[in-house]
Amino acid sequence: MRILLLGFLCSLLLACGSDKTALNLYSSDISDAGLKNEYSLTDHHGVKRTAADFAGKVVVLTFGYTFCPDVCPTTLSDLSHAVKALGPLAEKVQIIFVTVDPERDTQLVLSQYVPAFSPSFLGLYGTPEQTVEVAKNFKAFYAKQQRPDGGAYSVDHSAGSYVIDPTGKIRLFIKYGEKPDHITQDLKQLL
Repeated sequence: MRILLLGFLCSLLLACGSDKTALNLYSSDISDAGLKNEYSLTDHHGVKRTAADFAGKVVVLTFGYTFCPDVCPTTLSDLSHAVKALGPLAEKVQIIFVTVDPERDTQLVLSQYVPAFSPSFLGLYGTPEQTVEVAKNFKAFYAKQQRPDGGAYSVDHSAGSYVIDPTGKIRLFIKYGEKPDHITQDLKQLL
């Protein structure tokens, strides 16, 4: 009876190990959320980029803006620590920062801001219409907030990051404030 029970447990463990949904993840699995990994934007080097450019890599895509006082620098810093912890595997990961403030976040501004967190990170920008479209594809939120005194505006925006697997499928949502070592572990599982 023990051998039969042991055999059943081994079969169950093997079956779970082959199921991608059985991964032990810190981030939320959003594989079936109906999101579209589609965009055509320009990077901070002036190169047009689409999702196809990153085939074969795990991509972490986050929305934000360079004038963000807290969420964006914290997120990019956490992602920088997570990627560094990957060691040689980091070459198979691309971090993308998509600006939701194309009025102020020009190519020059992005080229100074984004690489400050890691030289391998890319900042992407587009027209206001392109920005609306890519945010819609990822079901991301952003809204410009004018100050009553006419001072510099802020932009409310979604605070998490999207993880895209090497096949181009959006798989995970990393909530804002997730520990870098948890992010590293999730990225390793998708690599």
